[in-house]
Amino acid sequence: MIDPVKAEMFRNRLGKVFKHKSKLARRQNILCYRIYDHDLPEFPFSIELYEDQLYIAEYLRRHGMEDEVHDAWMEECKGIIAEIVGIPIERMNFKLRKRMSHKDEQYEKISTEKEYSTVLEDGLKFLVNLTDYLDTGLFLDHRITRKMVRNTCVNKRVLNLFCYTGSFSVYAAAGGASSVTSVDLSKTYLAWAEDNMTINLFKDKKAYQFIHADVKQYLKTLQPNSFDLVIMDPPTFSNSKRMKDILDIQRDHAELINDVLAALTLGGQLYFSTNFVRFQLDATAIHSTQIKDITKATTPFDFEGKLKRWCYLINK
Repeated sequence: MIDPVKAEMFRNRLGKVFKHKSKLARRQNILCYRIYDHDLPEFPFSIELYEDQLYIAEYLRRHGMEDEVHDAWMEECKGIIAEIVGIPIERMNFKLRKRMSHKDEQYEKISTEKEYSTVLEDGLKFLVNLTDYLDTGLFLDHRITRKMVRNTCVNKRVLNLFCYTGSFSVYAAAGGASSVTSVDLSKTYLAWAEDNMTINLFKDKKAYQFIHADVKQYLKTLQPNSFDLVIMDPPTFSNSKRMKDILDIQRDHAELINDVLAALTLGGQLYFSTNFVRFQLDATAIHSTQIKDITKATTPFDFEGKLKRWCYLINK
């Protein structure tokens, strides 16, 4: 059983942040957003709303509770969340999320239920899976970045590297890009990206291509002036068996960025993002005309003060 004082603390904190964020979300017509993120150390959750469902991840910690006690504690937490947010427990999806170290693989699969829901963001449709993976298929923290891409890609050839489920690709197509090329090492995510494009009626196979490749190797094959705008949001670290080499974003970012710049047209732009908390951009090693830190400008209201990622706009 939760200590009544702590339970009331959680109820009050969750109520306060939900009231504030839901008001901002309604004002901006946003249906998917993060409500709560480890605001109280005793309640280490990330709680995200996906229209009429909740995705709740409990951060791994040494809580000292036996399994049965922890299960009972969790049931009480669910009750408080349902009471405050107004979403019944049967529409909540729970995960145990370990804190990712620099050496962890991204996108770990944890179930095989294959339950997909369609949600709306800015008038566009996206398939999310709240059961099978630690991540849902839509990174809510890049909501503003996606809009920036859509607003700057008319008639441009767009390349989306480490494309994951292709949300940036959908925004680029919606923004009038002349072509969108999506590249990822995972066939699962490429198929998901293609499905996201299809449900938004972006079906032109000549204009919208999906390439199964190791990005580090793929970039070496590109000719100059191949693309006008590139999005690159790589994992912090990857040692996939399908890769020829290990990817370490702190070590490799300058080479990756320079390879992108070599493939861009003069005046072309790269949106580069990383979730590595201790990341330090090696600007002196990057062959660009301008590097602009847009981390703050791309931070949505539901991630203010909580965002652990960096974002840069890099010009050739």
